[in-house]
Amino acid sequence: MKDDLVVEFQSGHKTAKAAAAILVAKKDGFIIPTARQRQNLLVAFAKKGKVVYGKAFDVVKPSGSVDLDELVEVEKHLEKIKVFEVKSTRKKLPSDFAGYFFALTAAEVLVAQSLKKQFGFVLVNTGTREHLEMSLSEIFARAKGIYPTWSICF
Repeated sequence: MKDDLVVEFQSGHKTAKAAAAILVAKKDGFIIPTARQRQNLLVAFAKKGKVVYGKAFDVVKPSGSVDLDELVEVEKHLEKIKVFEVKSTRKKLPSDFAGYFFALTAAEVLVAQSLKKQFGFVLVNTGTREHLEMSLSEIFARAKGIYPTWSICF
């Protein structure tokens, strides 16, 4: 059973990485942050009193030119930066992702609530290469069902 969970996680992780690469390749402004850039973002948001967990976002989309490698630049232009959690699938879905079933972690929800308009979810279909950007409130507005759960792995 544990091996099945590991395979499932690794498969989902591969799909998420592929989805992030698709977003970057589309040249729509998405960037996969390096460890240093991620750290700069975490520090800059923390200095503004914003709660951000390092694993709660996958890609970044600045609305202008920002040197993410320089903390001073990130702090100076923080309002121009939006961070996104990638949710990906390979399943056949319509372009509006109707019927898509996915999970949100508590950390993702907390970060979305903390950053408000500076945080979003981007749904990516790695099969069709289509994507859809959504806020937490837009996700809840479209949700046909919400199923609270605790995921536990020993």
